[in-house]
Amino acid sequence: MDIFTRFNRKAIDDRKIDTLIGMSKGMLADGRIDPSEAQALYQWLAQSRQVSSHPILVNLLSRVEAMLFDGTLDSEESAELLSTLRQVAGEPAEFGELAKSASLPLCRPVPTVTFPGKKFLFTGTCAFGTRKQCQDATEKLGGECGSSVTKSIHYLVIGAYVTDSWVHESFGRKIEKAMAYRSEGVPLAIISEESWATAGKLS
Repeated sequence: MDIFTRFNRKAIDDRKIDTLIGMSKGMLADGRIDPSEAQALYQWLAQSRQVSSHPILVNLLSRVEAMLFDGTLDSEESAELLSTLRQVAGEPAEFGELAKSASLPLCRPVPTVTFPGKKFLFTGTCAFGTRKQCQDATEKLGGECGSSVTKSIHYLVIGAYVTDSWVHESFGRKIEKAMAYRSEGVPLAIISEESWATAGKLS
């Protein structure tokens, strides 16, 4: 690749990221992401992918595509996309900031994580991929996946992009409910995405 091509590609990437940040701030203005906004974002990302392979664009396209795969955008997916766009826009942290585990209610010591016959629930944004991709990986390893926090859940997996502001996010309700069950003696473990991925040899 010659220097002109490299410079031109970097310029395109920079313009696309600047546009994405602007779009993100616009969609964040009312504090919610509706299906039409998600669809518009997906179309823009798909078009941008033809001229740019910037990892943020590729990652976000994959996530939005999976969210819209069934033709709907449920409340949890909307909240996840809202949180992701806040990170893209720099509110409150740069995209890709890892969880501050000291402030998260993870089980200490880290419990042994097994998959066959165990039920998992994912919350927040995961580095491994979309919620559907995490669920598929879990099921391939013999685990099951739940859709809400119940006493039958064995592991609540907190995504790597959850920051110390989790208590203010919509997915924080899941974490709080899991904490309440745990305090009642229910054998529900709250683990990090890293612990889940390490146990399944996915990282």
